[in-house]
Amino acid sequence: MSDFHSTTVLTVRRDNRVCMVSDGQVTFANTVIKSTAGKVKRTGKGQVLIGFAGGAADGLALFTRFEAKLEEFQGNLERAVVELAKDWRTDRALRRLEAHMLVASLDKTFLVSGNGDLLQPDEDGLLAIGSGANFALSAARALLRRTELSAREIAEDAMKVAAEICVFTNESLTIEEL
Repeated sequence: MSDFHSTTVLTVRRDNRVCMVSDGQVTFANTVIKSTAGKVKRTGKGQVLIGFAGGAADGLALFTRFEAKLEEFQGNLERAVVELAKDWRTDRALRRLEAHMLVASLDKTFLVSGNGDLLQPDEDGLLAIGSGANFALSAARALLRRTELSAREIAEDAMKVAAEICVFTNESLTIEEL
């Protein structure tokens, strides 16, 4: 897993909108092996966005688990992510999964990790994961503070900046917005 580098996923909130965007690049060592991977999906009757970074199979396994939790708790996003984080930390098989997830609805955003981490963004509403997370987050934070751009415009522009700096991030974007 340590030779694989994949993904930058960014979530931006502004003006009662939330946008989640990911790049499409998957790199093994110093080779790009895929440039159009889809790493952002909708679930919860189209009202929840999920983005994942790390192992693709691990991310898909977590996506499936999260969908089951969301259904089990009748669409209660917070309860679903809390229960997923608990399972991920304590279950022997899940603990081996190497991925991070961003989960967002119109009201809330969470970062979930296999260490049992469950984080919400600061007041600015920004969260990012993956190889280029720091670059995308920095660019989004500056754009949010200094412009009147929409959540989607900030997300797109920040990802373009990240792609210019991070060799593990490209400009082939998957964008979902609520």
